[in-house]
Amino acid sequence: MFDFIKRKLQKLKLKRTFKEYGYELKTFEVDGIGTVEYAQWLHPFEQQKSITNSNINFYRKLARPGAMIIDIGAHTGDTSVPMALAVGKQGLVVALEPNKFVYKILEKNAALNRDYTNIKALCFAATKEDGDFVFNYSDASFNNGGFLSEIHVKNHHHDYTLNVQGKNVERYLLTHFRDQLEKLDLLKIDAEGYDKEILKTIPEILKQYKPNLMVECYKRLDENERHELYDIIHDHGYNLYYLENFEETGNKILVEKKNMTDRKHFEMLAIHQDRL
Repeated sequence: MFDFIKRKLQKLKLKRTFKEYGYELKTFEVDGIGTVEYAQWLHPFEQQKSITNSNINFYRKLARPGAMIIDIGAHTGDTSVPMALAVGKQGLVVALEPNKFVYKILEKNAALNRDYTNIKALCFAATKEDGDFVFNYSDASFNNGGFLSEIHVKNHHHDYTLNVQGKNVERYLLTHFRDQLEKLDLLKIDAEGYDKEILKTIPEILKQYKPNLMVECYKRLDENERHELYDIIHDHGYNLYYLENFEETGNKILVEKKNMTDRKHFEMLAIHQDRL
């Protein structure tokens, strides 16, 4: 019991104390590519990440070689790197991460594996308008969080605030990546419940390019917010599926609006009917 209490107190101290953490380089062997490097963030609450053939092949099913992928809420690059390996050096992954402390690790991962990947890291949030915003995080060193003031449930226990820059991502992409958007195959959003608001800001991208979508149904969304998330995606001509995992052998199960409250927290894949 004493050891348990000691561990709890240590964790609480870590949660309440700000520290800027570095990274440790890890290496993985990938079939057909060779040795791949990854910068593992040393934040004590960060899960250990790995680069696997199965995960890369999952993204190869959703994006062609040479395609463009947009990763909104890229964190340290744990999705950006396998995405970039999937589409190759001739492809492009645009990775957005507004947290300046996490972004440093994402930027490092974007600079690794240049013989195999092409990652453009950007340090801003996807918001309706350009400006400065306040995000909420679960610890003083800002590991996990987002624009949680924008969801209905306020008892999210993310009590540490961080000022971030936001931009209208559709306007930014159409200005800086218009030619590359012709090859847009996949758009991933992981924004701690803010996914549906981001989707509202990119109507022309969804209408014109119809990329595959990966979105999250966040655990603290209420029933109305879940149904709104479904409607926004479905009304653009998409079928929605549960994603059991991000592995090539994972199953996808059709989601209907009535199913949006069946699970507390889940990932979804949405495929436009023109891509089926």
